[in-house]
Formats: sequence, C-alpha cells, structure tokens
Amino acid sequence: MKKLVLFIILFLLVAGGIYYYVALPAFNIHSPGLWSFIISLLAIGAIIIVSLTNIPKAVKKVYSIFISIVIAVFAVGGLLSSPIINAAKYCSLININERNFNEDIKEVNYNEIPSLDKDSAEKLGLRKMGTMGDLVSQFEVNNLYSQINYKNKPVRVTPLDYGDFFKWITNRKNGIPAYMRIDMTTQDVECVRLEEGIKYSESEIFNRNIYRHLRFKYPTYIFDSLSFEIDDNGTPVWICPVRDYTIGLFGGVKINKVVIVNALDGSTEKYNIDDVPEWVDRVYSADLLVSYYDYYGRLRGGYINSILGQKGCLQTTYGYNYIALNDDVWVYTGITSVTGDQSIVGFVLMNQRTAETRFYSMAGAEEYSAMASAEGQVQHLGYKATFPLLLNIADQPTYFMALKDDAGLVKNYAMVNIAKYQIVAVGNSILECEQNYINLMNSNGIEAEEEGKEESIAEGIIEKISELIVEGNSHYFIKLSGNDKLFDVDVVNNIAILNYSIGSSVKFSYTEGISYNVVNKIQ
Repeated sequence: MKKLVLFIILFLLVAGGIYYYVALPAFNIHSPGLWSFIISLLAIGAIIIVSLTNIPKAVKKVYSIFISIVIAVFAVGGLLSSPIINAAKYCSLININERNFNEDIKEVNYNEIPSLDKDSAEKLGLRKMGTMGDLVSQFEVNNLYSQINYKNKPVRVTPLDYGDFFKWITNRKNGIPAYMRIDMTTQDVECVRLEEGIKYSESEIFNRNIYRHLRFKYPTYIFDSLSFEIDDNGTPVWICPVRDYTIGLFGGVKINKVVIVNALDGSTEKYNIDDVPEWVDRVYSADLLVSYYDYYGRLRGGYINSILGQKGCLQTTYGYNYIALNDDVWVYTGITSVTGDQSIVGFVLMNQRTAETRFYSMAGAEEYSAMASAEGQVQHLGYKATFPLLLNIADQPTYFMALKDDAGLVKNYAMVNIAKYQIVAVGNSILECEQNYINLMNSNGIEAEEEGKEESIAEGIIEKISELIVEGNSHYFIKLSGNDKLFDVDVVNNIAILNYSIGSSVKFSYTEGISYNVVNKIQ
C-alpha cells in the first residue's frame, strides 16, 4: 500500500513538473493558471485512485471532499471577483477627465502622421526580410510589431524569430542577429543589425524563452502581455507589466510593477508603476485599457441596469488606434451607446504608460461608418480603409485613414469630418488630401484654414519635368537645377505650367510634403 501511495505521489510530481515547465503558472493565489494547475493534478490523482480497487473507501472519500473544497473555493472566488457584486469597484478602475479637444490635440506635422497600420507594417517587414539573403533562410519575422515613439517619431518594432527547431539549434549560440524597425510616416523599413544577438525571445525553446526566464526569476509574479521595444540607444528590451488583482481573487486587474528585460543578455530591472522610465511606451495593453472604459460605461448605473434597462450605458466602439502625444503613445477609441448605433457620443484617449484617460465629448460618426464613407470615394478602385487615426485638421476633429489595395499597399489617403461624415476628402499624398479636405469644409460652411504649413519660395532652371495622370488629373513633377527637392504641380490649379519646359526659368510658392512638395502658385 505504501509503495502504491509513493508511486502516485511520484507520478503526480513528475506530471506536475512537466505541466509547470510548459504552462508556467505563477505561484500566486490570484493566478487562474495556478488553480487550473492544482485542479488538473487533483483530477489526475482522482482518476488513479478511482481506478485502483485496493484503495480504502475512507481515503477516497477524504480525497473527494478535498477536491470539492478546492473547486468550491475557486468557484466562490470567481463569483466574489465578478462585476455582479462589484459594479462600483469595476467602475473605479480608471479616473476619467473630460478635456477640450483643440487644447490637447494640436495640428501635427506631416512627418509625425503615421500612415501605416499593423497589417501594412507586417507586409513591409516580410518584403524587407525577403531581401536579406543571409537571414531569410534561418529566421522569420515575429508578428508583434509594437508601436512606440523612437526619437520623437512613430515607429513599429519587432524581433526576428528562429525559423524552426533545427535553425534554433544552429543559431542559438549567437542568438537572433537583428530586429525590424519601420518608420510609420515614411514607410521606410530597416533591418537593424546587432553586434550582440538577442538571446531572450519568444522563439527560444528552453530556459532562454522570455516567458520561462521571467517565471523562474519571478515565480510569484503574474505578468500581463509582454511588449517588445527599444530604448533610446536602440537596445532591444522586453517590457513586462506585472498584474495586481484588486477585486476578489481574479478581478480588477491593475499594473503595479514593470520588469524590463534586456533581450541581449537577460538582465532585468524592476520598477514600481510610478517610476517607469519615460522612454517606455507600453505598460498597459490597449485591450486592458479598453476593458477599463467598458466596465465604467456599462456598470456606472449598476449591474442590473447594464443588463435590463441599460439607461446611460456606453461602450467603446469595435476597434482602436494609437496616437503620439507628449512623447507617449495613447490608445484612441470612440464611445457609443450599447444599443450599437452607428454614431459616437465622444471618444477617449488612454495613456499606455500611465493609464491616464481623457474623454472628449462630441457627436459624430463611428469609425466604421467613416471607413465606409472613405471607401465609397474610391469604390471603382476597390481600396480598403485602415482603422482611422484621430487628427486635428484646422481645429476640426478628423478621421484620417490610409486606403490600401488588395496587396495591402497604401495607394491613397482619406480624411473624414467626425461631426459631418459626409465631408470626405481623398488625396494621393497626405498634403493633397488635407488641402482637398479644407476646401470641402470651406464649401460646406465650416471655416477652416491651414495652420503651421508655411509657404516657401523656390526658383531656378527646370532640369527635369514629367507628366503624370493622378486620379484623372494632370500633374507635372519637376526638379530644379541644384535643388534636390521634387515638386508636384497640379495643372488644374496652375495652368501656366504648360508654358514651361526643360531649361525654363520658373518661380513658385510651395508647401513642404513628405515625399515631394506641393506647388501652390506659379509666380
């Protein structure tokens, strides 16, 4: 009998060790993973005990009572953590400040507007990887693509992964040699080579796997989703938020600490939430922040009201995007009624480093209605709109989105007025799109003027001139001798360009753009 008991204990220990190494539950009473771990082991033990006839009934009875107690504690803990009896506590997970849009969100420079979404970034990353002959056969691109601010520019960064088990074996000594950095304004993709390879990553198989490395170093910490970032020196790091459960056993998730892991050597630094370095952009995940507002919007009238009357109940719209503000990354999403109409009552910005939440009251179209309006302008081309970005254009809250073809390439840009979503402008460049948008607003009775877009004067001898048909309109692209800039002349607005050719002397005013400059008037 003793041998049998020892065998059962030994079997459970071995099974538990394997389960722990794979599943990595935290040794923390608040961890649902730990409870699943314990209940799974107890269930295996119960199967063994029931299948053995020589186990005394008293032992079986005690064991079944013990399992029942554990399951009951787990179930009661879950109930006491739920919004059903904690509606007020869930509402207080965030503090919401109502703010003024024009005061908080200034008009941005074209070089600061991210024109890529994650899907487009992934496609660009894959194309770039295909050109890296020495890497493409051994590594592949991870699909994280974290959006951060790097040297005051919005970029997405993501590490490479080992291609498969055998490529891990042959490359693990030196680690992963590079990561991808994508400029979201210029769409430039850079494969950043490292002098020392990344040793700690998601694609490591054993102890250098980033999750296993964290678990063995911090066995009681419950980690939220990790983020891959780079510091101000371009060093790759993992940002690892630590969860704290503030409502019952499993409810009211807050972030109380952050562990930063150097991806090269595995060294760690631990910070309290108020002491996190300012270069860190993502502590609170977008999904966690959105859940905070959804709890607030639905439960502020009580749990019963959220189910039956739903008086005054609000929720976030189905999607979000990111904007850079004061060197932080903020999550943007619209706020709408729980009845699911196609309008918003306002929108929120939520800081991913501090969880600060700002509400801006405004009636208008929700994001998917705006996307449909933009797609309607180019329906003959079949372009699809990205999820909108919130911009201030001429003191008007405006949805900005890229329009992509079937291959995922950005072809046009669109701006939609939030309050009057029938005002939709499309352009081949951001600058052209904005000019069309401002003209439309003016023609619809909305006084709008460009701010911060100073005109410059250029003059010289035309060195090159080429005609291009853009959206059915003639444009001339010209270069001047001794000037590296490329200038776009819209023939409709500058018919005088037809009198010029190579060798002609010309003078005009223009506005700076990203890839080229837009000529306003030939003088």
